[in-house]
Amino acid sequence: MATAANSPIRHSPLAVTPFDRLLAAGAVAMAVVLALAVARGHDDWARIPAVIWFHLATIAVAMVLTPVMLLRRRGDRLHRRLGWVWAGAMFLTAIDTLFIRGINRGGFSIIHLLSIWTIIQVPVIILAARRHDAARHKSAVRGMVLGALLVAGFFTLPFGRLLGDWLFG
Repeated sequence: MATAANSPIRHSPLAVTPFDRLLAAGAVAMAVVLALAVARGHDDWARIPAVIWFHLATIAVAMVLTPVMLLRRRGDRLHRRLGWVWAGAMFLTAIDTLFIRGINRGGFSIIHLLSIWTIIQVPVIILAARRHDAARHKSAVRGMVLGALLVAGFFTLPFGRLLGDWLFG
């Protein structure tokens, strides 16, 4: 008879992993940075176009929901409902970025490739969840959080970008 001490450890595909915790912590950190930058930029608020405010609002929703989605119970009704909100926020953020072209003299930039990737990946995430393909869903969500939220979020800070100017300027 196997005992707890010598039995193999089995991880549920729904279990929270250390990587999930790291991604959640990164999302919390980026949400704090976003909030601080926006607060510090209050003198410029009236000059910011609506497309930028929409972008900040949708990304803020995704940033705040990310740790909730990664750290709480998965697969239940609340997870599915919050998942639709998160996916919608990510999709709308990506669509919105196609109308933001201030860093490349009115043209598209390399960051817009990430927008196209996000527009493609959001339906992949949704379809994987609907098909109960937990491994695909988990992998796609992790990739989206890492690439579209954390890496892209980090690159809003340097190079004279708005949030970086507000935060450090």
